[in-house]
Amino acid sequence: MAGHAAVRSCVQTALKAANSLVGLAGMAVILYALWVLRAWSQQAADHLPAPWFIYTLLSLGIIMCLLTCSGHIAAETANSPCLSCHMIFVFLLVILEAAIAADVFLNSYWEEDFPDDPSGKFDEFKHFVRSNFDICEWVALSVVAAQALSIILAMVLRALGPENEIEYDSDDDAVPARLPLLRNKPQHGPSYGEPNSPRRIDSWHVRILDKANEQ
Repeated sequence: MAGHAAVRSCVQTALKAANSLVGLAGMAVILYALWVLRAWSQQAADHLPAPWFIYTLLSLGIIMCLLTCSGHIAAETANSPCLSCHMIFVFLLVILEAAIAADVFLNSYWEEDFPDDPSGKFDEFKHFVRSNFDICEWVALSVVAAQALSIILAMVLRALGPENEIEYDSDDDAVPARLPLLRNKPQHGPSYGEPNSPRRIDSWHVRILDKANEQ
């Protein structure tokens, strides 16, 4: 039982660590989106439409941070519904990221699938990624690996079950303390006397004296 609890604690810690990595990536995306939004708002005119690229990055960062919070809650409580919801949302995010990556790498005209960005920040982002492709590739693979590891660890923790079930099992295995059914000293009424008690000896002497007087 102690080994089961130790494995469960290790899985919880690993799940929190994987979620923390995803959360750091989400905060980095949010900071970048806010910085780009501030730079665009200083140069934008009233007739320009909303920059979809900036708001997409901001939404992606917020979603990743929310998934990190839900993952920490699910890891701490080890509740099956929370773990299931966390796995589903992370899996959907991984599928979306995989679809975008497949479109970029397999489709030569992938830029036509995205709307025009009047702010020009999307073109700057593409140029930055192409200039630092190796670093961006490792960062993206690390985030995706952390998300996949989060799904696997959540499945393992869900199979282990919550901590309450472990406590219940240990309570069932415990041997209850036994109490004596009878006390060591018997309880007697006030009229009970021992065979050699002083009261009985005195009454015997009284009867002897009475018989002697009668004679």
